[in-house]
Parts: sequence; structure tokens; C-alpha cells
Amino acid sequence: MNISSIIIASGTLGTMGLVFGGALAYASQKFAVEVDPKVVAIREALPGANCGGCGFAGCDQFAVSVAAGQAKTNGCPVGGKDTASKLAEIMGLVADSSAKKVAHVICKGDSDQCQTKFKYDGITDCKAAMLVGSDKACGFGCMGYGTCEKVCPFDAIHINDKGIAVVDDDKCMACGICIQECPKKVITYVPYGQEVIVNCSNKERGAHVKKNCGVACIACGICEKTCQFDAIHVKDLCAVIDYDKCTSCMACVEKCPTKAIAGDVSKKPVQVEV
Repeated sequence: MNISSIIIASGTLGTMGLVFGGALAYASQKFAVEVDPKVVAIREALPGANCGGCGFAGCDQFAVSVAAGQAKTNGCPVGGKDTASKLAEIMGLVADSSAKKVAHVICKGDSDQCQTKFKYDGITDCKAAMLVGSDKACGFGCMGYGTCEKVCPFDAIHINDKGIAVVDDDKCMACGICIQECPKKVITYVPYGQEVIVNCSNKERGAHVKKNCGVACIACGICEKTCQFDAIHVKDLCAVIDYDKCTSCMACVEKCPTKAIAGDVSKKPVQVEV
């Protein structure tokens, strides 16, 4: 190949590059999709966990929905109050001051407290174990085979050595994935730092409830009668706390005959007589 051929080939390639480059530049301007600057700002303010806890496929979809007014600015459980404040500012709204919530396993029927019906020797997963039914005498308790532990993206929930799932409040981002995946539905949200919690989800009636589990709520109603703030009631055979009314006075904790209501009585508020 002589020099002239190389020059011609180079010139041809250069000309083609300029033509195609110009065409691409024109196309990018002609067919450009306008992006709402709010979407960009919201997306940058999000933590980027893409956990789905907001109810959307990921942070991108959530950002678009917030900008369109189709999702709440406090909808990101991972970002918490700080992110909610930033999104509210971007949207020109007043930030929601709701208290932080964390996941909590409403069951303490571990291997020391809850009887078993048979020995399960299958796949170590709660959903898989559900195919043969719960091996625990209480059909409403935590199975302890770790479905929640496997799906948690924040390493915030683990099965302890007695076969019960326990949440690390400081790691929990309230993404809701464990709540969605638990086949027994024994995981729920509670306010972060809540001192008094009913650790039972039993819905059965009768003396056999206590025989099945030593820390089960037996729907006796003593907690209702003890509470001075109308903050706890028996519903569907299990005590339920209204956290907006609860003052953590520990009265129900002290009176509960089965200790199904958890709370550190050493933190009981001191009453000063006037």
C-alpha cells in the first residue's frame, strides 16, 4: 500500500467520523428526553440501597414517584428522618416528623419455652419448613429457620442459639423485607427505643396455650385492668399495645403472669409524691 492510499483511507475515515458524530449530536438534541431536575435532586439525596422497602422497584422509580407526587417524601425507610427532610425541602413541603421505627419479632417462644411437636430435619428455611407445617406446638410463633436472616440486606436480624429471630435495632433500616418474607407474620414495626412490647402473636384460646409455650399471652386481661393510660387491650386473644398512648410505666410488665410483655422494670419511671 502506497502513501496516497493511506492518506485517502485516513481522510475517508475522518470524514465518516465527522459525519456520524454530527448525526449523533443532532439526534441527541432532537430526541433528548427532558429530565425533571427534581428527580435528579431526589435521587442524589437517597441513600441508594435499592432495597425496595419504599414499595417501589428501586431508588430511581421512587425518585420519579416522589417528584410526581405519587409517593411520600418520608417513604424511604433506610434514609430515615434526614432523607425525609431533604426530600421535603426539594418538594417544598413540611417534613414528616414521625419517629423512627424498627422491625421486631413478636415471639419469645424459644427452645426453652416452647414445646415441639416433631423433629424437623429438612431445609433450613422457614418457607420450606412450612410445607410440612411448624414443628413448634404454638402455630403462631417464630419457626427459627432463618428466612428473615437470609433476606435482610443490612445484617440486622439473626437466629439466636435458642432458635428465635432477634433484630439488632441499631442496624435495622426498617426496609420491611423481613416482614414481607416471614411466613408466620411474626415480625412487625415498633417505635425505635420502645421499652414495653408484647412478645407474642398467639391467637388460640384455652389452657393449652400456656402448655404449648411458657411465655405466651393467655388473654387474661390483667394488663388492660392494670394500665392507667388505656394503652393496652386484648384483641383476637392477644394483648396489643397502642404505642401512641404507652408511657412505658411498666405496670403491665410487672403484672403479666406469663411475662409475655417485655420491658426492663429497672427503667420504670420514678413517681415523685407532691
